[in-house]
Amino acid sequence: MLLPTRATPATEATAAPEGRQDCLPSAEAGERRAQPQTPVPLPVPASTRTPAPASAPAPALAPAPGRTGRDPFLDNAKYLAIVLVAVGHAWEPLREGSRTITALYTLVYAFHMPVFALIAGYLSRDFEATPRKLAGLLKRTVLPYVVFETAYTCFTRWSSEDPDRPITLLDPLYLTWFLAALFIWRLTSPLWRTLRHPLPLALTIAALATLSPTDGNDLDLQRVLQFLPYFVLGLCLRPEHFRLLHRREARLLAAPLFACALLLAYWAVPRMNYAWFFHNDSATALGAPAWSGPIMTLATFGCSVLLTAAFLALVPRDRRWFTTLGAGTLYAYLLHGFIAQAAEHWGWYTSPWLHHPTGVATITLLAAAVITPLCAPPVAQTLSRALKHPTSWLSRH
Repeated sequence: MLLPTRATPATEATAAPEGRQDCLPSAEAGERRAQPQTPVPLPVPASTRTPAPASAPAPALAPAPGRTGRDPFLDNAKYLAIVLVAVGHAWEPLREGSRTITALYTLVYAFHMPVFALIAGYLSRDFEATPRKLAGLLKRTVLPYVVFETAYTCFTRWSSEDPDRPITLLDPLYLTWFLAALFIWRLTSPLWRTLRHPLPLALTIAALATLSPTDGNDLDLQRVLQFLPYFVLGLCLRPEHFRLLHRREARLLAAPLFACALLLAYWAVPRMNYAWFFHNDSATALGAPAWSGPIMTLATFGCSVLLTAAFLALVPRDRRWFTTLGAGTLYAYLLHGFIAQAAEHWGWYTSPWLHHPTGVATITLLAAAVITPLCAPPVAQTLSRALKHPTSWLSRH
C-alpha cells in the first residue's frame, strides 16, 4: 500500500530542560507566564496606615506551573490532542461505507491540528533570531525532519513495494510536514510580532494559497500557509485569554458545542468534502470553483477556532497522571506513523468485525493505548540523546 505523501499532523516537542515549557513540536521557546504586577507603595504616615487583611492572596494571572516549571494545562492539552491524532489515523481505514466514522473523523480533523499550531504560536511569543535560539530551532526541528523524512522514505520503499522511491527533503512525507511548517512559522514569528494586525494578514495569505496551483510540493507550502493563521493566532494570545476558557460557563458550553458539531459533520458527510480541513490543496484540486477557496478558508477557520476553544475549555488545568506525557508528544507523533502504516500493510483491518461498533471501539482504545507509552519520558530522552551528538557542534557556535 502506498504511504500517503500527506497526512494530517500532530506533534510536539521533546522533553524540555527543567524550567522550560516547550511548544509542540519545537522545544526552543520557553513559555512566558504573566506574573502579578505589584505596585510600589507610596510612603504613608504611620498614623494613617491600615493593617492589610491576613488572608485573600492575590489571584494568579496564569495557571500555576508544575514542579518542573512547565504549565500543566498546556501539557495536558498536548497529550489529549496527540491521542486524538492517533485515533484519527486509526479510523482512516474504517471510513469507507460508514457515515458515522466519517463524521467523527471529520470532527477530530477539524480541530486537533489547529490545537497544535495555536499552542506552538503561543509558546513562540518570545522567540528571537539569536544564535542560541536558532541553533536550538535547528536541533529540534530540522534534524528530526531530516532523520524521519529519510526513515519514512525507506519504510515506504518496503511497505508500498516501491524500491525506487527517491529520498527528498523538499517534499515532506506523511507526518514530517509539521516539522517543516514549525521551522518556517517560528523563524518568521519575530516578524509577525512587529505587525499591528497580523491575524488578518495571515488569513489573507491562507486564502490566497487556496487559489494557487498545487503542482509543486516544496516543503508542503500549501499546508504551511493554510495553517499559518492558527499559529499567528497563538502568537496573539495572552494568559488572560486562556483564563476565559477556564470559566464555568465555557466548560458548560463546550460539550453541547461538540455535540452540535458532530451532528453538523454527520449531515455534511455526503454534501461536503472533508478534505477542506486538511488544508493541503487548492480549491480547484478539491473539485470546487476557485472563488470558494477564500470563503472556505474563513469558514473552516471559524469552525476550527470554536472547536479548539471548546477542547481547551475541557482540558484540566491541574496536574494529572498524563501531564508528564505532554512533554513527549513530538516523538510519539513521529513514531506512531510507522505503526499506523504497518497495520494497513499487514492487513490488520481486513477482519469484518472491526467495522462494527465493537471493533471501532476496540481500535479506538488500542490507538490510545499505543500512543500513550510513546509519549513516556524514556522514549523522548532516548531519541533526544540519539540526535544530540550529531548536533553538539551547534551548541558551540
